[in-house]
Amino acid sequence: MSLFGAMTTAITGLNAQARALGHVSDNVANSQTVGFKRTDTNFVSYLTESSQQVHRPGSVVARPDYTNAIAGPIAQSDNPLSMAISGQGFFSVALPTGSNNGQVTFDERQFYTRAGDFQLDDNGYFVNGAGYALQGWAVDASGTSDRTQIQPVRISDLVFNPIATSAIDFSANLPAGSTEVQTTPIDVYDSLGALQSMTMTWTPGATPNTWTLDISAPNGGGSLGTIDVLFGQAASPAVADGTIGGFANGTGTFAGVGAAVGDPAAITFAADFGQGPQTMTLNLGAIGEARGLTQYAEQEYTVRNREQNGVPLGAYSSVAVRENGDIAINYDNGQSRVIARIPITTFNNPDALQRLDGQAFMRTVESGEARASDPASNGAGRLATSSVEGSNVDIASEFSKLIVAQRAYTANTKIVTATDEMLQDTINMRR
Repeated sequence: MSLFGAMTTAITGLNAQARALGHVSDNVANSQTVGFKRTDTNFVSYLTESSQQVHRPGSVVARPDYTNAIAGPIAQSDNPLSMAISGQGFFSVALPTGSNNGQVTFDERQFYTRAGDFQLDDNGYFVNGAGYALQGWAVDASGTSDRTQIQPVRISDLVFNPIATSAIDFSANLPAGSTEVQTTPIDVYDSLGALQSMTMTWTPGATPNTWTLDISAPNGGGSLGTIDVLFGQAASPAVADGTIGGFANGTGTFAGVGAAVGDPAAITFAADFGQGPQTMTLNLGAIGEARGLTQYAEQEYTVRNREQNGVPLGAYSSVAVRENGDIAINYDNGQSRVIARIPITTFNNPDALQRLDGQAFMRTVESGEARASDPASNGAGRLATSSVEGSNVDIASEFSKLIVAQRAYTANTKIVTATDEMLQDTINMRR
């Protein structure tokens, strides 16, 4: 009977509008949740019978319509570790499950999220507000990332080992025709990171356009040797006046490098600061070119550049996230080290991902395979640092949906009431 069908259909309408109201409630409640994706409502009708002669009341079902692929607004954050994805993709994250012998254990399943409000926890992991740990590709000392596996990113390299000085760049002008001895102090680092003092002494030679270099190190054995530096016409073959043409008469550990015009002009030597011989190269420019060390007419000895590549022991200072996905540790000795790179994971159908607590998702058969790529490549979005993605909920739109759901629900109750009265009238016909 159509009256019973009408009542049944109206009741399914009540259930459908109740579900739609639940979606609106969930959206409004999470309007300020970082990385939250709203749920819209898709109403689907089911038929009992429908033809050109008759149509019987069917039913309606409210199904969730997910918006995982719709981005929320990106806002700047005071937290330098927060990240947002401008475009498609998700962060790969892991769920901590406890600890074993002091080591944090993680759920073996892979999770994904857009909630990038990451901060360091007490174990050095990047953890967002929902407790998920950021995952990335590990980077070795050479700067090569291991893309065969993804793992939680952890800040554990809190010390930067010292690097002994191996190269010294020196630029200066020795006054042509001068008879005065010129000296220059140079500080280098030994293999233990200690600063060691050395002195370069330039002595004019008896032959014009020739200077003798002596390097002494008080803690490295005194004088390390001497070598003659030949300029312009003193070299064989001769080069442009005022430029280095070659080296001669090296003693001790000194040896000259460079023969043809354009070759690097350098001197190699070694010093023992207590840890064995430490070989260093003094770079003086190029053979026959007016750069690095020169000899031109000036009243005074002029040093233009004096640098070395050694590094002392460094302690952890801060951590930085770069737009290309690199996570780098900064040390108080001015050095930095990249320890991981953050990939962006994309899916063919992100709206089919399974939703979980804490704005997280899991891959499903319908979503397709997870593809990890560098930021801004292969369809993945760009990484925005010091930023967070807000909820994609529009309060004004949700209030409109609320009003529509409320009115539709009320209308369905009217149908139930009217049908009930008509059924009662039908029953009373027999009296």
